[in-house]
Amino acid sequence: MSIKPLRPCIGRIRAYLVVAAFAFGARTAAADAPPTVTVLATAPRYGVISQPLQAYGTIGTAQATVAVNLPYPARLLHVYVQNGQSVARGAPLFVVQADPAALLASKQAATAYRLAKDDLAHTRALYAQSLATRSQLETARKAALDAQSALDAQRALGIGNGTVTIAAPADGVITRLGAIQGDQVPAGAAILLLALHASEPKAMPNVMLGVDPATARWIRAGDPVTVSGLSPEEDGISARGRIVLVGAAVDPQSQLVDVGASVSLAGAGLLPGMHVKGRISTRAGKHWIVPRSAVLRDGQGAYIYQLGKDLHAHRVDVKVRIENGNTYGIDGALDAARPLVVTGNYELHDGDAVHVQARGQAGKRPGMAQ
Repeated sequence: MSIKPLRPCIGRIRAYLVVAAFAFGARTAAADAPPTVTVLATAPRYGVISQPLQAYGTIGTAQATVAVNLPYPARLLHVYVQNGQSVARGAPLFVVQADPAALLASKQAATAYRLAKDDLAHTRALYAQSLATRSQLETARKAALDAQSALDAQRALGIGNGTVTIAAPADGVITRLGAIQGDQVPAGAAILLLALHASEPKAMPNVMLGVDPATARWIRAGDPVTVSGLSPEEDGISARGRIVLVGAAVDPQSQLVDVGASVSLAGAGLLPGMHVKGRISTRAGKHWIVPRSAVLRDGQGAYIYQLGKDLHAHRVDVKVRIENGNTYGIDGALDAARPLVVTGNYELHDGDAVHVQARGQAGKRPGMAQ
């Protein structure tokens, strides 16, 4: 049998095998290529975040109160505040007119000082011409100093020209108004009582809370606190204040550390003696604020994925500093211009290609999550 008729068949078989081998190689390469992972991403945010701590305790009655009074008798011309009103430092409380006798004493002190000063100057001139003795000069100098002290004392009373506006000495709440417009008030009588807000240095704790000793070290005086009731009927009733006292020992009965807060309770519906819970914001600081789902962990520690311009995932190692509900405060070499992967990151490896799916846009054109 001749081989020549078989040569065309052999050629076609060889061509078929080459094509088949190429197709198989292409399919194998496609199978070996890493898949594109669909993820959700958002822009990273840098800001202040705090660590919340939960505590429980009771409302007491102690709170720093300042009595606003006058060191001289006066008449109330105008009253600008009322009981229960919250006022800021420097806000006008009332206008008074000094008693005529007090005003006269103030003017007499100013006149006496002016005359004593002139007499001292005259005596010095005479002493320079040997027309006055040193004793006379010392007497004139003492008289001028005494007149200056008397004038300073009158000025410290704050009488001025007789009509004065009295301002709030601190932030607080008016708890008692002891006089009304037109009243004549004696020197030293309390015209009103001002309960200081928690931000004031003299504020005293009126809410005592117990916290776990392991977390008490995070709390500092001045940390914000929100106090609310425990029963369902008290849901939504809350008041805000600040921590003013952190205990330095563990209570032997409760095994907790006592923390005192100064909270303004005016109008809040929270009464002395009530059991309450407090949410203390501690360790406030600036960090990268990211969803909890964005942070992964392995044997090397915590990390997140950010996307490059080529839509490939890049690992960034981070340190978790703050845990606040579903949010973390982290530190690390994040790039504010690169999106942060928040969902689908558990399927990623460093360098993987991704498909970014916008939030709420399933089945539509991919976009960047906002």
